[in-house]
Amino acid sequence: MLHYEFMRNAFLASGCVAILCGFVGWFLVLRGQSFAGHALSHIGFAGATGAALIGLSPLSGMALAAILAGVVLGWEPTGDLRKDPAGAGHRDSVIGLVLAASLGLGLVFLQWQHAPVSSATALLFGNILGIDHATLGMLFLLTGLCLVGLGALARPLLFASLDPDLAAARGLPLRTMACAFMVLVALATAVCSETTGILLVFSLLVGPAATTIRLGLAPLAGLLGSAVLALALAWGGLALSWYTDAPVSFWISAGAALCYLAARGYRAAPA
Repeated sequence: MLHYEFMRNAFLASGCVAILCGFVGWFLVLRGQSFAGHALSHIGFAGATGAALIGLSPLSGMALAAILAGVVLGWEPTGDLRKDPAGAGHRDSVIGLVLAASLGLGLVFLQWQHAPVSSATALLFGNILGIDHATLGMLFLLTGLCLVGLGALARPLLFASLDPDLAAARGLPLRTMACAFMVLVALATAVCSETTGILLVFSLLVGPAATTIRLGLAPLAGLLGSAVLALALAWGGLALSWYTDAPVSFWISAGAALCYLAARGYRAAPA
């Protein structure tokens, strides 16, 4: 299958995306912000369709819309269910409403530009086999920027995620770090959407990270394990799609769910 250029591009793109989503997703799950990350993908859908409506690249529109939303979500206090259950629940409700409204807005933009159904399908469920050299270069650039940013932010972000009260007492700018991290999540969401699509962005961004955290691995082992598992899911999904003719997104999402269930079963089994 590597004889074909579109398959080589697909393996390069999915590998790049998987490594990024594995690292970023681990912090996202650790901080309990998976739902906010899911909302960014739907907001990015509205940005992608809006950009296509005015003749711009869907990826650039998706990234810009997700980044703006990420800054807003990062600046907004997360809330603590133990201290303020009403406030934390209200925030999730607002995110859910914005998520649904963004999806509807994206559909309106698609209708206004009279785009074919295949365009909506590609945005919602991904089109990894249609990656060209220009998109591949953009994915490499975004991935490199995100990894550099995450590397600079990793140690204080881990400290703030595990013990925010002590981190605040030490003078760490928690809100600024939260905004910076959500910008990274927004970029990772835009990149991941090129492979799994808007609706299945959880597959690579949350599935591998949730699995390694469920196994109780140490931070470094969890980060590396999440990236390796995401890479295995992405490349395994491509290979299985080649031999079975089933969509790549199906194999990636099914594999992520099975890995998490296996990890949960392993932890629940008696010693």
